[in-house]
Formats: sequence, C-alpha cells, structure tokens
Amino acid sequence: MLSSETKRRIDAARDILVGKLPLPTDQVELITLALIYKFMDDLDEQSVQLGGKRSYFIKDLEPYRWRTLLSQKISGTDRVKLFADGLEALGDAKTAKHLPEMFRDIFRNAMLKFRDGQTLTLFLTQIDGFTYSHSEELGNAFEYLLQTMRIQGKNGQFRTPRHIIDFIVDILEPTPEDKILDPACGTGGFLVSAYKHILAKHTSKDSAVPGDQLTPAKREMIFKNIVGYDITPLMVKLSEVNLFLHGFSSPEIHEYDTLSNDARWSEKFDLILANPPFMTPTGGISPHSRFGITSRKAEVLFCDFFYEHLSPNGRAGFIVPEGITCATGAAYAKLRKMISEEALIGVISLPAGCFMPYSEVKTSIILLDKSLQPTPEKVFFLEVNNDGFEFGAQRKQIETNDLPRILKETKRLLEEAKTNKGFKSDRIESGSFVKRHQILQKKGHPLRLEDYISKKLGGEVDGKTRVKIGDILEKADSPRVGDKTLPIMSITMKEGLVDQSKKFKKRVASHDISKYKVIFKNELVVGFPIDEAVLGFQFKYPEAAVSPAYQVWKIKDEKFDQINIRFLENVLRSSSAIAIYKTKMQGSVKRRRTVPPDKFSEILIPLPRKQVQDEIAGISDENKKLEAQIEINHQQLDFRIKDIW
Repeated sequence: MLSSETKRRIDAARDILVGKLPLPTDQVELITLALIYKFMDDLDEQSVQLGGKRSYFIKDLEPYRWRTLLSQKISGTDRVKLFADGLEALGDAKTAKHLPEMFRDIFRNAMLKFRDGQTLTLFLTQIDGFTYSHSEELGNAFEYLLQTMRIQGKNGQFRTPRHIIDFIVDILEPTPEDKILDPACGTGGFLVSAYKHILAKHTSKDSAVPGDQLTPAKREMIFKNIVGYDITPLMVKLSEVNLFLHGFSSPEIHEYDTLSNDARWSEKFDLILANPPFMTPTGGISPHSRFGITSRKAEVLFCDFFYEHLSPNGRAGFIVPEGITCATGAAYAKLRKMISEEALIGVISLPAGCFMPYSEVKTSIILLDKSLQPTPEKVFFLEVNNDGFEFGAQRKQIETNDLPRILKETKRLLEEAKTNKGFKSDRIESGSFVKRHQILQKKGHPLRLEDYISKKLGGEVDGKTRVKIGDILEKADSPRVGDKTLPIMSITMKEGLVDQSKKFKKRVASHDISKYKVIFKNELVVGFPIDEAVLGFQFKYPEAAVSPAYQVWKIKDEKFDQINIRFLENVLRSSSAIAIYKTKMQGSVKRRRTVPPDKFSEILIPLPRKQVQDEIAGISDENKKLEAQIEINHQQLDFRIKDIW
C-alpha cells in the first residue's frame, strides 16, 4: 500500500526537478535512477548491520556511495560531479562488473541532464527521505511514479489505467505454465499484473506470503515465461525496474522493434496482453516482410502480430482503437476476416473517456482464443458504459462501475465455451451474440455490435440504425399531481409534438408548484397537440388531473440498460425531429406538421450505442448548467446596475 508520505515525496521531487527537467519522462527517469541508487546502498547497509558485507558499492564503486553524496562536507558543485560520475560508473561494464547485469542495464547511458548544485541537493535530500524495508514498498512508490507520467501525442503512447489492465488479466487468467508476452510493454504494467494474478491464485488462504504454494523451481519458470518487448530504451529500463521490484532478478525485457525487426518472429506465446501505441508516424511504418497482412498502419500490424504469435492453444486480450473494429480499408477488412475465422471469441467495447487525460480515443478489447476448436459459431459483444471513474481530466472515482459485472459475464461465457465447445445460451445480460458466419459474410467484417443488430432495433432508414419508439418504450400511468410528482415539462418537437404557447406556460407558472418535483427517472412525459380551449384550461392543484394532452412513456424493462432517457428527451426536442413523422393536424388550430397520440409509438428514431447516447445526454446537461449560470450572471448584472443607478 502506497503511503501518503511516499506519495508526497514523489510529488515534491518532481516539483523540484520541473524547472530543470520540464519533460515528465526525464523527471521519471532521474527519480527512478535515484531510487534504485539509494535502494542499492540501503541493501548494503542492512547487510553490514546484520554482520554481512556490502555487495553493491564496493571496489571501484565505493567512492560513489549514496551516503557520501549526502555528506555536508562536499559543495553543491562537487556533489553534481560525484553524482554524475556515479551514474556513469554504475552502468560501466568494467567498474560495475560485479553487479547483476540488470543493474548495469538500468544505469547504462544514464546521465545527469543539469548541473545546478542547489537543485540537485534539494532533489537528493527529498529522495533520501524515502524509507522502505523491502522492495515491494519501493515497488508501490515506483508504480505511483509511473502513474504521474503522461506520454501521449506524436508516438501514440499513453499509460493503460491499472484497473483496465487488471480487468483484461482477470478475464484471461494467466497460469504458471503460460508463456506470456507484451510486445509493446511500456512500463510493464500488463506483465506485473499477470504475475500478481498468478501469485494470488497460488496463495494459501491464511498465508502472508504471496504465492506460497509455488515451488522455487516454479517461480523461476514464471520469471522466464514473462516476456516484454519495447522499442524505447527508457521504457525497457522502467519495465526492468518494475519487474525487479516485484521479485524478478533478471527480467526478460528486450529492446526490440516489434514491427520492423523479425529476429524474434519465430517465438510463440500462450498468452499475449497488450495496449500498444497505435499512432502511425508520417510516411507509415516500414515493416519486415513476414507479416500476413500488407499494411503500413501500426494498429493493423500490431494486431496481425498478436494473432500470428499465439501458440496453437494460445489466447490474447488487447486494446484496439475504433479503426480496427470498423475502418473500411482493405487491410482492416482482411485483418478482421483473418482473426474472425478461427480465433475471435469476443469484443468488449470500452467508454470513450476511459483513457483520459491521455486520450479521448474510443477503444475496444479484442479477445482471441485458438484453443477453442472447432471455433464456436457465435462471437459475444459486450459494452462497458462506466468503468468506475468520471470521464474528465481528473478521472475521479465514482460508484457506477460496469467492470465487475462485465468481468463476471465474460468469465461465464469463456467457461461455457470451453465446457461445451461453444456457447449454448442465446442471451447476454450486457450485450449480444453475433453469428460468426454473419461477420464473415458482411462486407468489411466490422466488429461493432450495431452493425449486426439494426434489424432487431427496427431496421435501417437511409443507411442509419433506427428503432420504433414502441419497441423501446411503453405507456405508463398517466401523469399525476401529488406531493411528490408534477410532470409539467413535456417533451416537445419543433412544429411536431406541441410547442406550448407562452400564454400556457405563464398560466402554469402562476401556480404554486415549488413543492412538486418530477421524479420520472425512467419516464418521458409527452405533450400532444390540443386546441386553444384546452391550452387555456386552469389547473386545480392538487385535486385535478393533468391535461389529457399528456402521456407518460417509460423504458421497457428489458431495454433499461440500453437506453439513456435523457438522450431520448433531446432526440424528440431536436430540430431534426421535424422530419421523423409528417401529418397535418385538422381543426381550429393553425395547420402544422405534428404527431397524433395514436401514432407516437410508430415513430422511428436514431438509436446509437449507449456510449453515444450518454455523450449526447452529457452535452445537454452541460448546456443546462451553462444556461443556469448565464441566468445567474444576468441577475447579478441587473443587481449591480440597479445598485449604481
């Protein structure tokens, strides 16, 4: 567990460095090197206190001990030189030949990128305050440090949230026997999570030692089975440190260009976990010639790599941008066809704000499993609408979280597929099945649920998914007036469902309705065209019923998780709604296009996926907040003018 003091010190160390090292990656690298530097010296001190000998800062490295760096007898200028020389010496094959190779790798080519003695003294003093009794505590501090690093933009790299990593790992349940790969491992998050999952599954109920059921030989096998590649030297270094702090003495992390170098192409893995950088540089990728799909797009090549490097019984879980699921290019279509033919088992759609503040890109999780042969005739599609955090820059934790439910559903489906050699059930609580032959026969082989369920929702109009209101809503009790409810705000369409007159609104507003509240969380109050006589009727609170020109419609129980009621409000109020249904009202009122009450259920409206509905409803809510603030500003303005008049 990360202590508040450790968190405070990491934040303070970054604040000290930001003036000299503005790049977060440079800050993280130096803090990492300093933490490991001090950790090695602390291990030497513990050994001496227990009657043993130093094993790190000995021989040619002895002058560079951490405690020497902090001596008050040396000046800031001398401290800068000593620390810079110490970093270089720790990575030198000659002076540090007694160190484990991993430590030399960590410090290889390390350098101090500034020469300000005062800044360095403040920084080293802050690092010196870190206390830990074992590497797990240092590992917690290091994981928090990685969370502070925001890499994004030109190379398409950004940190995968810890809860999403753990979610994917928990779905695929790595075992000690699995050979595991992350071919774009970054800081090693997926690899550490896989290792922790294995330990948890092999820990006795009352044991305080994680993985106590694993023999030393089995642990050693796990250490060798967990492998990572990354093209960036800094990421390799950070991943090595991360794994070392979780017990790996010699992590299998390789600096390797997964897409352009074929030296490791023949390696196969039982489990692949990944969220690689999908940004393609200008001019495209220059891949080697062994890929099954010809493309210069990073996202296509990585997915091809995942598929082709699975063992015959291998499985994979990886994050993809929306282009992989629906882009129309030939390479995208060929990729989707290839994985759909014999490996695709499921697709889990993630909410668009899941990777904030790094990126707003819409993503999905692709699940492959080559062990399920013959391939199940159906593919499951699930949708995560909320991941337990707000979709803003701060990503504050909230109560609403679909992940536990989706995890349970996914594991049930995978177990069902393994037991029955396919899916026997027809319904999914949070999604739907799609027949594999439908995917293979549909043009482009898209991997989005909405491309296969349009008929179920009411068909397509002008190529867009539509649904009859009567398919998703049903009439509820008539609007009522009482001490808790007063549905006076109707849903209106411009020139469609009645847009109430100012006269009518004033009459309603003249009544004392402040104590009444609308509590229809799952209902729409719909107003239909009525003549002038009805528009002018007087409400008699609380005895009289509300005008018969109103009806209440509620979401059907089986559609509850698929519909955002606020989205429907905005659809019916929108200027686009005028074209949904065209008739002419007869009677004393001026003729206009409108919707008779008995035809309301037949209206076809657009129904995108739930995430899009939520986004549209969010825009509406934000507009209301802005309108309220504008009204307050107007009142303040009037008050100030009156004050000075």
